[in-house]
Amino acid sequence: QVQLVESGGGLVQAGGSLRLSCAASGRTSSSYYMGWFRQAPGKEREFLSVISWSGGITYYADSVNDRFIISRSNDKNTVYLQMNSLKPEDTAVYYCAADRTNCGLVNGRADYWGQGTQVTVSS
Repeated sequence: QVQLVESGGGLVQAGGSLRLSCAASGRTSSSYYMGWFRQAPGKEREFLSVISWSGGITYYADSVNDRFIISRSNDKNTVYLQMNSLKPEDTAVYYCAADRTNCGLVNGRADYWGQGTQVTVSS
């Protein structure tokens, strides 16, 4: 079992930055691929990014490729999402997730999900 807890959300003005954190706990949590998703009101959950267990492989959705950066610290059992140049359309609940495969995450599937953290970007 892996538990995931997100933090770092909040209210920010357009053009600003936020860094989200996802603290993982549980057995062998460092061996999982970790990903970030978001869900805006009335919309489907959207894949954002995935990172391998070593941190050496990352992949991003086109919508955030040039603005968001995913990283992880296995020493701290934490994965991060640095979000820059935020736009009002980035407003959503952001979730982290863990899965044994990166393909699962890219396709919206995960073994474990966090509870989410709200990000609101004002214009």
